[in-house]
Amino acid sequence: QVQLVESGGGLVQAGGSLRLSCAASGRTFSNYRMGWFRQAPGKEREFVARISRSGSSTYYADSVKGRFTISRDNAKNTVYLAMNSLKPEDTAVYYCAARTEYDSQYPYWGQGTQVTVSS
Repeated sequence: QVQLVESGGGLVQAGGSLRLSCAASGRTFSNYRMGWFRQAPGKEREFVARISRSGSSTYYADSVKGRFTISRDNAKNTVYLAMNSLKPEDTAVYYCAARTEYDSQYPYWGQGTQVTVSS
């Protein structure tokens, strides 16, 4: 089992940038495909981005494509989400999640970090 802890959230003005981090512990980090999700108040949790075990493959939601970048450092057991050109509609609690190649969904989740973008 892997444990996940997010950090890096905060309050930023529209057009600004933040970088979220998600530190993993407990199992071999490189065995896990990683994803970022977010949940805004009153809305369902939605997919943001995902990255392969090696980091060679990434995929983004259309709403963040070209503005957000997911990356990972397997030596540091950490996955990142660099967020640029932030918009008020990006305001949400951001969660990282992990799954192995055998999982159809993400069974492991962090506690979330709040991102607030002011207009």
